[in-house]
Amino acid sequence: MSKFAIRLMTLAIFSTALIAAPLLTARTAAAGGEPTPSESPPPAKSKKRSENGTRFDTAFVDGYRAAYATIYDRNDYASAIALLKALGHDDNAAVANLIGYSYRKLGDYKVSQAWYERALKADPNHVKTWQYYGLWQVEQGNRDQAQYHLSRIAAISGTTSEEYRSLADALEKPPGTGLVY
Repeated sequence: MSKFAIRLMTLAIFSTALIAAPLLTARTAAAGGEPTPSESPPPAKSKKRSENGTRFDTAFVDGYRAAYATIYDRNDYASAIALLKALGHDDNAAVANLIGYSYRKLGDYKVSQAWYERALKADPNHVKTWQYYGLWQVEQGNRDQAQYHLSRIAAISGTTSEEYRSLADALEKPPGTGLVY
């Protein structure tokens, strides 16, 4: 599967999760049941909830999609950073991870690292952050740390996930090849 198709699928899954969470909650409430801890109460009109219960309005979802396309379709990382920061959800792991990724692609490794750590603080199981931060570690020559990131991905999503395979492939390359991921 091409990288573009994988990215498109990831965006579709994220968008579906944002849309499906309120629908599942509404169905539970309509059936007379109490929402389980993993479900959220019905959101306010024109709001969507993520899996962790954070409310996002449609402007956030549209802005996130625009930033995502700016990164992966146009490789315009500086513009993407501005779009992501304008969303006002820097504490969201997906947002912080993409900001970190964009800084890494611009070569600002110190700032990138801070954003990856912020993403993991927001969600210690955010597998995409473990992948991107692991690739950051490979680029910096920190192969032992990258191996640790790989083990975290395995624990969260298994060894057959795209994130695991990507970082494992990077670790299989000889050190010092100068590859940038």
